[in-house]
Amino acid sequence: MPPTLNAAARRLGAVVLACAAACQATPAFANEPMWFAQGRPVPAARQAVDALAAAAADGLDPRDYDADALRQPVAQAASGPALPPDAAARVDAALSAAMERMLADLHGGRVNPRAVHANFAPQAERPFDAAIWLRDAVRQQRLPDAIRQAAPTFPLYGTLREALARYREIAKQPAWGQPLPPLPASKLTPGQPWAGAAALAARLVALGDLPAGTQVPARYEGTLVDGVKAFQSRHGLEADGVIGAATLAQLNLPIASRVRQIELTMERLRWTPLDGPRMIVVNVPEFMLRAYEIRDGKLDIKLEMKVIVGKALDTRTPLFEEDMRYIEFSPYWNIPPSIARRETVPHLRRDPAYFNRQGLEFVTGDGKAVTTLSEENLEAVLNGRMRIRQRPGPLNALGDIKFVFPNNENIYLHHTPSPQLFKRGRRDFSHGCIRVEAPVALAQFVLHDMPDWNETRIREAMTRGKSNTVRLQQPLPVVLAYGTVIARADGRVSFLPDIYGHDKLLEKALRQRNGRPQQPAIASASGTTR
Repeated sequence: MPPTLNAAARRLGAVVLACAAACQATPAFANEPMWFAQGRPVPAARQAVDALAAAAADGLDPRDYDADALRQPVAQAASGPALPPDAAARVDAALSAAMERMLADLHGGRVNPRAVHANFAPQAERPFDAAIWLRDAVRQQRLPDAIRQAAPTFPLYGTLREALARYREIAKQPAWGQPLPPLPASKLTPGQPWAGAAALAARLVALGDLPAGTQVPARYEGTLVDGVKAFQSRHGLEADGVIGAATLAQLNLPIASRVRQIELTMERLRWTPLDGPRMIVVNVPEFMLRAYEIRDGKLDIKLEMKVIVGKALDTRTPLFEEDMRYIEFSPYWNIPPSIARRETVPHLRRDPAYFNRQGLEFVTGDGKAVTTLSEENLEAVLNGRMRIRQRPGPLNALGDIKFVFPNNENIYLHHTPSPQLFKRGRRDFSHGCIRVEAPVALAQFVLHDMPDWNETRIREAMTRGKSNTVRLQQPLPVVLAYGTVIARADGRVSFLPDIYGHDKLLEKALRQRNGRPQQPAIASASGTTR
């Protein structure tokens, strides 16, 4: 064997050993050469090594698939001496193993979602055979198409992929060579002079928040303020044009952190079940709900609204997918035992009038309602022999409608008697359930195949004050998801605060998986508005 090929074979040693056990366990047909003929790589082999090298375009790491180690022997066998049969077999097996790993990661992600607080099915529980997918693609001479089709088909994945490429290019620009200079005071308001105006304009142009060629004003004013407002609106900040500590921190954040944030969101999309055809999706850190349909591969957003989610400190909204099965109009609120013990019982002991004022009652184990407040009944609640519920009415914590998708976490969608909270920018105020801004519109979407339930009837049922349960004719999937980047088809990219720290947890899980040094830190977005 020529020296160069011998050296390449030595570099491939670790790769070959890693796939040896897998090769022995596969069916005989899977051991047939896929990438070489008479020691020469077939066209698909070059496509494969190119795909491994390009894995970064999907937020994956080419090093996980031995991209460099595999490219060299394929290239040398294409332009130099043919590989001997044993060497060709080793490289063939190693390339197959690497491609199968990449396809599996691309399709289903690299970590078990349940290990990062997302109760979705891990890759092992979902039907995708990377080996069969790969062999069929090579046999049909459609490997590049098959690789693209293994990735998530949800449209957001494609726009994130484009955003990832764009932000990697932005990272190469000199606008982030130095941090912006300190503000002249605690904040910079329109009309003030500032030495950082030119550097700020360069940053905003690079990000697309200012048009190229914008003239920099002598003061912080005019188009520069408009550019900052556009930047603020994309980063979960109050879009008032005032540069305070939070806005300055986001402007100074290294673009590498934004690149990583996009990669982590793409990773989440690989195991978040968003395959329709009709779904309700709540994106927790965005505080938004969208109801959509997918028809002929196209996403049609039928409805979107603000939501309120669980408090980041202690009552976080869990992530999972379940089917909505019924709606309760004018619902009772069965106060969860943990809330009753921690909040309701202490409140009633301090203020007994709260019992009647809020329309509360006790419920015995056999379902009997008790409307008398007593210390004995409060003790029965604490001991689990009674529960407390709130009757339907204008003060009911669930509002006048409840959307139920049975789950172990006792989480549901509902209205609220406190709609003013939807005006807040950051909306994590609940005990875990999701409060919806436009319940009538949501009910219309949910009941679309029950035409008797028109808007008038829905509103009447919500205000009747008598509990009424309507079962859906078809279950409707509800997904509670977590994505801190939203990339739109028009190229606008929004970055959201990691309110629950889930991105940091995913970053840690990926580091532990590959054993490599820590990636650039993902900076936490401030909960302040400026």
